[in-house]
Amino acid sequence: MVVSESSARRYALDPDVRLMLAVRDDNAASFEELVARYQGRLMTVLRHQVGSRELAEDLAQNVFLRVYRARKSYEPGAKFATWLFTIANNEASKALRSQSRRHEVTLASSDSGPMGSRPLDRMLQASSGQMPARQLAKAEMRDIVRMALETLSERQRMAVLLSKFEGMSYAEIAEAMDLSPQAVKSLLTRARENLREVLQPYLERGDRPTFDAQDDHE
Repeated sequence: MVVSESSARRYALDPDVRLMLAVRDDNAASFEELVARYQGRLMTVLRHQVGSRELAEDLAQNVFLRVYRARKSYEPGAKFATWLFTIANNEASKALRSQSRRHEVTLASSDSGPMGSRPLDRMLQASSGQMPARQLAKAEMRDIVRMALETLSERQRMAVLLSKFEGMSYAEIAEAMDLSPQAVKSLLTRARENLREVLQPYLERGDRPTFDAQDDHE
């Protein structure tokens, strides 16, 4: 990939890009710092994407290995996080294809990390239009959110994870997923509609979501 001089200067202001440039110069400490900064975040996204902590750990190792192997050709054409999650998205997609598109995925349960502390509650409130009168236990709501995410297609789920967990913009998600910003906007719109459809019976009647994952042509 050819990176313009202006882009290189702009993204060089990203402290993580600076670390990666040091990695390019064989600075081992800088690579260790990047791993420390991103390992937890990467694991969170991968775990919720592939549904297995063990597989997510393997994929995270593969991602960092690819980053290290690519160090000599690295050019700062994007934020480091965007570049990293581009690699992660590719690794997750390959892993899911190798599993023959399993329809049922068990997401690892955890009270820590973004899902534990902030389980898409604002998005779900906006999507459902109203919250039920009864108060939902946080742990129960986390489980329901995990189940609802499993019903999304692979691309919808990744777009939601990058948007809500990493706070990426449409443009950054588009770059990470090799899509246009408009396509990302459409993915997130459909994801919200699908989550609302899945969650509404629970919010109104207490019916738990079912596991009919969508086709991934969306």
